[in-house]
Amino acid sequence: MDEPLETSELLAFSKTVEARSLSRAAAELGVPRATISRRLARLEERLGVRLLRRTTRSLTLTDVGEALYGHARIVLDAVHHAEASVRKADDAVRGELRVSVPPTMGASFSAMLCDFARRYPEVRLHVHSTTQLVDLRRGGYDVALRASSALEPGLVARTLMRHPLLAVASPAYLEARGAPRTRRDLRGHRCLMGFARGELPQTHWPSSGGKFQVEGALFTNDMHLLCDAALKGLGIALLPEPLARAHLESGALVHVLKGAIQGESHFAVIYAEREFMPPQLRAFIDAVVAWGGGDLLPRAGAPKPKRAAKSGPRPRSRSPGGARRASG
Repeated sequence: MDEPLETSELLAFSKTVEARSLSRAAAELGVPRATISRRLARLEERLGVRLLRRTTRSLTLTDVGEALYGHARIVLDAVHHAEASVRKADDAVRGELRVSVPPTMGASFSAMLCDFARRYPEVRLHVHSTTQLVDLRRGGYDVALRASSALEPGLVARTLMRHPLLAVASPAYLEARGAPRTRRDLRGHRCLMGFARGELPQTHWPSSGGKFQVEGALFTNDMHLLCDAALKGLGIALLPEPLARAHLESGALVHVLKGAIQGESHFAVIYAEREFMPPQLRAFIDAVVAWGGGDLLPRAGAPKPKRAAKSGPRPRSRSPGGARRASG
């Protein structure tokens, strides 16, 4: 290979991988689809290898294509940082920002996003709603909001909300099955389970001594569906306290196994540890931390618990300023 790879070719390749479509990559880059195809063909010709397997319905990476993609992201990030280092130093926040969020975000989150977009009109904001835990280093995202305490190496988490987890069931279910008094009693019960890391069916629940194995009867990564299933008498669910609070107060749900199950749900803003943080990313993280979680858990139209403050339900415990890093 006599000539070095061109940035435009690497950018076309990376965008195609992230968008999983030549047409979507072309739209994001603002160029014709034929230009993307031409740059990809030129890149493969330079390297003498096939990077992508393309059919009329799918687009997948080859092994060498996957290896190149990781290096391409490093190169493109370095180019972006080089450009940013010589730009005019002013207070303007501009550029592209890709955000991954869970699908069950509340109205106050939408209001915060709209306020951010209004305040920083030069930021091109991409907000992707998904139940998957996206790879912030290789998935093309700058920041994610996650209901998870597990971190991959190289990521930073700033906790927005932290709530105790409660095992709950409906009175009708407990009347039919009996109330469990110990963890062993769960063997005779239907347990409504979530997903570990958003991908794998949960197999354990937390306790003061660590965790214990639980046999699940229903699995979902939607906390509201778990709550609905418990309300309909389908079993025992482990829910964040704010989500269960109103139903516990009304008697629609009953708290069981008090003291036997001890765990917390965490909701945090996650981003990759960087020596240079783009201004638009820093501004967005500051906006999210100031927002602090808002009406994240209660479903729209759900009964509000009675509180003295007029501002509505707020998290019991919140530590927006704390950030933690995952060890490599």
